[in-house]
Amino acid sequence: MSDILGERDPNVPRDPTKVSEPSRESQLPKRFYKAVELGDVDGEWRVLLDGRPVKTPGKNFLAVDNKPIMERLAAEWNAQGERIDPLTMPMTRLVNTALDGVATEMQAVREDIIRFAGTDMLCYRAGQPDDLIEIQRATWDPLLDWAETALDTRLTLAEGIMHVAQPRESIAAFGHHVKAIEHPLTLASAHVVTTLTGSAIIAISVCHGQRDAEAAWAAAHVDEDWNIAQWGQDYEAADRRAARFIDMECACFAITALSAKG
Repeated sequence: MSDILGERDPNVPRDPTKVSEPSRESQLPKRFYKAVELGDVDGEWRVLLDGRPVKTPGKNFLAVDNKPIMERLAAEWNAQGERIDPLTMPMTRLVNTALDGVATEMQAVREDIIRFAGTDMLCYRAGQPDDLIEIQRATWDPLLDWAETALDTRLTLAEGIMHVAQPRESIAAFGHHVKAIEHPLTLASAHVVTTLTGSAIIAISVCHGQRDAEAAWAAAHVDEDWNIAQWGQDYEAADRRAARFIDMECACFAITALSAKG
């Protein structure tokens, strides 16, 4: 089951008797370049490896009209050792997704974010214990109050996991703000934040500069942090959470950098 879910350690053979199965690292492509630079081409910054532009898996130039983002992306390529490991290149993966996938499916991605608002995590509250109820209220209510004021989106709360239908007019108003996102990388990043947190409200609050990566992440993990405080840390789960936060911080960085450009 863990293999199906993509959680199998790639360094552990599928069959313990097949100890000669190649490790994941040995199957990664070797680094084929020495110098990593940025080049400005018609207002877009491209990564150049030994002077040659990099292309995405979809054959688009690996380019974004934002220098801070591309500087961070170039640093990922420069930091590669003997082999190139995509798992250590979150900005590259994010930009690839934006250019190859999101750019041609903007409406579908917008609609997916809007659907999250219909079942937003912030709306589903614990019935007990009192301290968890209070933590949820103190952390989540300000986000929902902001959404009501800034986005004209008033959402209905529920206790437990029983689905509650949200007002159509509120979802429509929220959708208006999602549809206003025009840059494919901003939209890709907002989708990453939405899926990692389970909250479209949190994602749009980042887009509007209301929450940074750390605050957004903390809001998304109120329940998990409460459980950790009660029962202790699961170290494997902590490792997975740390890996997800890298993607979260990368997406928030891209949103902020593109917003700063104006």
